[in-house]
Amino acid sequence: MAYKRPESVLVVLYNEHNQVLIMQRNDDADFWQSVTGTIEEGELPLATAYREVAEETGVVLSPESGDIIDCQHINQYEIRPEWRYRYPPDAFVNTEYVFVVQISSQAPIILTEHSAYEWVEKSVAAERVWSPSNQAAILAFVPESK
Repeated sequence: MAYKRPESVLVVLYNEHNQVLIMQRNDDADFWQSVTGTIEEGELPLATAYREVAEETGVVLSPESGDIIDCQHINQYEIRPEWRYRYPPDAFVNTEYVFVVQISSQAPIILTEHSAYEWVEKSVAAERVWSPSNQAAILAFVPESK
């Protein structure tokens, strides 16, 4: 098994009603999250963001459109102990690049890595996501409802 790189993206999706898309992980029913994914060798974080949105939701956005916004925010956090086996033995901290994108609430969501999804209000999303960095990104980068 090839190790994962300890660099990833977090992409918060919200709709025209400023509701946030959260998804339930297949491997942990209590773990809700936004789109996340490992940056592949030679890939820029923004390219990873576009790839991961397409892979995890089926929503294909064109990098030329500029739809995904780089929040110019980077998190560093300890890798969950139960996931460390996926990373090199000396990797204990992950670096996460934060992005946000508005999509239509009518966009069909096709899950490939999650068991369920919901569009929820910003405050609800921030309460339900597992990761503190995901919570902070929702609160900081999703616009307030009008």
